[in-house]
Amino acid sequence: MWLDRFSQQSSPSGTPPPQGRASPAPRRQPYGPGPLPPRPSFGPRSSSLSLASTPSTTSLVGTARVPNGSALKNELYSAPPPGLDDPLSVLHNILGAPPRKPRRVSEPEGHVSKPAEVIEDIDFGGVSLEAFAGDDRNGNSPAISSRAQPVQPVEEYDKEKDKFDDLHRSILACDEVLKSVETYLTGFQADLGAVSAEIETLQSRSMALNTKLENRRVVEKLLGPSVEEFSLSPALVRKISEGPIDEGWIRALADLEKRSKVINGKSDDRDIKAVSDLKPLLKDLNDRAVERIRDYIVAQIKAIRSPSINAQIIQQQNLLRYKDLYAFMARHQPQLAEQIVQAYVNTMRWYYLSNFTRYHQALEKLKIHIIEKTEVLGSVEDASSSRGPLRSGAARPGAPPHDTFSLGRRSDMLKSPSLAALPSSVAEEDKSAHYLETPFRAFNLALLDNASFEYTFLTGFFTPTQSYHAISRTFNSIFEPTFTLGQSLTRQLVEQTNDGLGILLCVRLNQQFAFELQRRKVPAVESYINATNMLLWPRFQIVIDAHCDSLRKATASLPSRPGVASAILNSSAAPSQSTAPHPLTQRFATFVAGILTLSSETGDDEPVANSLTRLRNDFEAFLTKMSKAVAADKRKQQRFLDNNWSLIGTILEGIPGRLAGEVRDHFAGLQVEE
Repeated sequence: MWLDRFSQQSSPSGTPPPQGRASPAPRRQPYGPGPLPPRPSFGPRSSSLSLASTPSTTSLVGTARVPNGSALKNELYSAPPPGLDDPLSVLHNILGAPPRKPRRVSEPEGHVSKPAEVIEDIDFGGVSLEAFAGDDRNGNSPAISSRAQPVQPVEEYDKEKDKFDDLHRSILACDEVLKSVETYLTGFQADLGAVSAEIETLQSRSMALNTKLENRRVVEKLLGPSVEEFSLSPALVRKISEGPIDEGWIRALADLEKRSKVINGKSDDRDIKAVSDLKPLLKDLNDRAVERIRDYIVAQIKAIRSPSINAQIIQQQNLLRYKDLYAFMARHQPQLAEQIVQAYVNTMRWYYLSNFTRYHQALEKLKIHIIEKTEVLGSVEDASSSRGPLRSGAARPGAPPHDTFSLGRRSDMLKSPSLAALPSSVAEEDKSAHYLETPFRAFNLALLDNASFEYTFLTGFFTPTQSYHAISRTFNSIFEPTFTLGQSLTRQLVEQTNDGLGILLCVRLNQQFAFELQRRKVPAVESYINATNMLLWPRFQIVIDAHCDSLRKATASLPSRPGVASAILNSSAAPSQSTAPHPLTQRFATFVAGILTLSSETGDDEPVANSLTRLRNDFEAFLTKMSKAVAADKRKQQRFLDNNWSLIGTILEGIPGRLAGEVRDHFAGLQVEE
C-alpha cells in the first residue's frame, strides 16, 4: 500500500527517530514482522547531588520514583567503553529502517489504516491525482520509490551472525555499566538520606540549644546582678593581695569597697548563707589592702627624708595621684590613719624647716645697705659744716654708697610680682649690695609658694576624711617652725634699720602676698601675713617718729637772730642774703615722694597719711623758723618760703594716687597764701 511505502520515507538512511535516544538494552527476540515485547526498564534513578533539585530540608529517602525514560536516564547516558562500537550504530547498520507497524488482527483485509502522520504538502511531480495514484500502483512513482528501502530476506541474517553476537555483547556491556551506575546512585541516595537525617537531628538540637540559651540569658539577666554582688573574683583577690599599686590597683580597691558596702547592707536585712561565707574572706582582704596602703604611704614618707629630694614630686606623683588610698585606710582603720598623718606632719615639718634654714643662711650672706638710726632728715653731719643739718648717705666707711631718702628703682619689684625667688646658690655667690626688701621678698616668696602647694596637697589628700579646721591645724603644725623662722628674718632686717622706704616696701610686698594667697585660696597663711604686718607697721612708725624728732631738733638748733642762718647757708662771705631752697627741702620732698609712690593705692585705714601729716608739720615749722633766721625782711622771707614750696611741688608732680594729690594741693595752697 502506498501509505506504507510513504511511512518508510521518514528514515531512508536507517537513522534512529529524532524523538529520543533508543535504549541500549538487548532485545530478546530477533527482528521480525511482529511487535517486539518491551524491555523491562530499570528502576528510576534519582539524584540529590544538587541542592537546587531538593530545596527542602526534609529527608530524601522517601522520594517518589520517576517513570522510565525521564530526564535522569538521558543525563546518565554516556559513551560506550573504549574499543567497542556504539550499539545503536551497529543495530541501525544491520536492521536498517524501523519496521512498519503490523496490521491488527481485528482489522479486515482491505481496511486502510490511518497514517501515523499526515503530510499536508505532497509533491505530485506535476501530474494529477489519478495519474499519480496509477503510477504508484504500477510502481512507477519516482519520488516515493526512490525513498523505499529494500527488504532483506531472513536468510541473509544468518550470514551476519557475528554482527549480532557483537551487538549482543555490546548490549550486555551497557547493561553492566547501567547496573553499576544504578548501584552507585542507590548507595549515594541512601547516604544522602542519612546525611539529611543527621542534618535534621542537628537542626533539632540547635533549636533546643538556642531555646536553652535564651532561657539562661533571661535567668542571668534577673539573677546576674544579685549573684555578682555576693562574689569576689580570683583576679580581684590576686590584684589586691599581690598586684603593684597603680591605677588598676585603685580600681580594684574601689570595686572591693563597693562589694563590701553591698554585702554589709545585705547582712543587716536577713541571714544569707552566701554573705556569711563571704564576710571572713572580705574582712581578710580589707585588712590586706590596709596593710599594703600603710606600707606604701610610709615608704613615700621615708623617701621625703632622703637628701636632695624634692618633696613636691613625691606628693604630686606618688601620693596625691593615689589619694583614695588614704581615704580607704581612714574609713577602715581610723587610728592607723591618724598615726600616718602624724608621721607625715613630723616629716614635712623637718623638711621645710631644714630647707628654709639653709635658705635663711644663704640670704644672710647677701650684702645689705646698712642705714643706721642717725640717718634721719634733720641729722647734723658736723658741727663745723657749712651746710647745716645734712649728712652723707654712707652709713660707715667702706660701705657701698646709697641714697637713704630716694626710692629710685627700688619699687620695680612691686611691678614684677611673677619674678621668681632668689636661688640659694645665687644668694651665696652674689657680691652686689642690696636693700633689706630683697632678702625679705626672696624668703617670703619661697615660703608662699611652698605653703600654697602644701595646703593644696593637704586639701586634696586628706579632705575626704578631715574637715577644713582639721586640715588648717595640720598645716599649722607643719609650718609653725618655718613661720617663726620667717618672722625672725623680718625682725632681723627691720629692727636695727632706719630705712623707712625699705620697710614700707616690705609692707607693700606683704600685701601682694596676701592678695596672691586669696587668689590661690590658701587662707591658712593669713596668720603669718598678719604677724608680719605687726612687725613692719610699728617699725615704720618708729622710723617716721625718728625723722620727726630730728626735724624738731633741727628747728630748735636754729638761731633766732636774723643773718646768722644766712651765714650758715652761704659758704662765701658775701653780704647779700640767699633765698634759694634749703637743701633739707629737697631731701624732705624726695623722701615724701617715695612714700607717696608706694602709697598710690593705699586705703584710709593705713597710718601713712597720719605719718605724712606729722612729718609735714614738723618740716613746715623748721622752714618757717629758717625763713626768719635767713633775713629780717618779710619779702625775702616770703620769697624763701615760696621757693621751697615750689621745689616740693615740682618733685611731687606726676605721682599718682589720692594721697599724693592731697599733699600737692596742700603745698600749692601754702605758696598761694603766702
